[in-house]
Amino acid sequence: MRPLFRLVPDGTRIRFMRGRFAGLIVSAVLSTLSIGLFFAPGLNLGIDFKGGVVIEARTPGPADFARIRQALAGEHLDAAGVQRFGAADDVLIRLESQPSEAATQQAADRVRQSLARVIPGTKVLRVDAVGSSVSAELFRNGMLALGISLLMILAYIWFRFEWEFAVGAVVTLLLDVTKTIGFLAITRIQFDLVMVAAILTVIGYSTNDKVVVYDRMRENLRKYRAMPLRELIDLSINETLNRTLSTSMTVFLASLPLAIFGGPTLSGFAWVMLFGIVVGTSSSIFIAAPILLLLGEHRLRKDTRAPRPAKPTAAQIKRGA
Repeated sequence: MRPLFRLVPDGTRIRFMRGRFAGLIVSAVLSTLSIGLFFAPGLNLGIDFKGGVVIEARTPGPADFARIRQALAGEHLDAAGVQRFGAADDVLIRLESQPSEAATQQAADRVRQSLARVIPGTKVLRVDAVGSSVSAELFRNGMLALGISLLMILAYIWFRFEWEFAVGAVVTLLLDVTKTIGFLAITRIQFDLVMVAAILTVIGYSTNDKVVVYDRMRENLRKYRAMPLRELIDLSINETLNRTLSTSMTVFLASLPLAIFGGPTLSGFAWVMLFGIVVGTSSSIFIAAPILLLLGEHRLRKDTRAPRPAKPTAAQIKRGA
């Protein structure tokens, strides 16, 4: 049964590889600019990475986060992050780092008083200060997680495909990650452990998209042994284009409401996901495929060249004479 609606008509023959150099140049420029944004103005580091105050509180009933945020804003603590922590009545409040231990205690007292005023019966269970050494360790561990994930992806694709596929995928993922870092630097979305999870999610989605396209390329390498690699890559992308765009559109539309209505807790994660979907989908076509063409044009097709005729031996020449 044919679907009622298709984003891309069957039998498209778009020549994507004609724009391969433009795609690579644009991607390289954007990634270079993103690296520059990483240093200036830099990321908007959250409490996880630059230190701060963490307050855990418990309300008499299910927590009303809107009222809690309004109460903290009235105390000029609008930089606080408020999120659910465990049960429905548990609240985790994050404050910016305070200059001294006395200032930390004063901020905690102000939070306690404001909570008691707007939601009587609220109890503050603990107040913890996240120091710079702990934050630095969390940052290193987060970057280590990103590095290990890229190495594991390299090993997986290298095992499943030829090395040209693996190199193309990992280089493309590195470019995707740098662009995401640049997006975080421009939008000033707070970079914390949630954002590390968002970037890992983007890497996973982008890898899945590239494996689908790579699978079709590998099938076509066996099916069309005489077809030039450039034409074969274009054919493979066109054959998977409807599936690629349909999946991306579905995930994009599912994440869009979270970005708009998710509030401070979920909106940052969702915006990074939306950006990663667009970047990951486009990079599968305009970055990963051109890199594969550059690396494999003479290697993946070396077995399809016509063998040279062997030189006749002296005995053969004598018999022919």
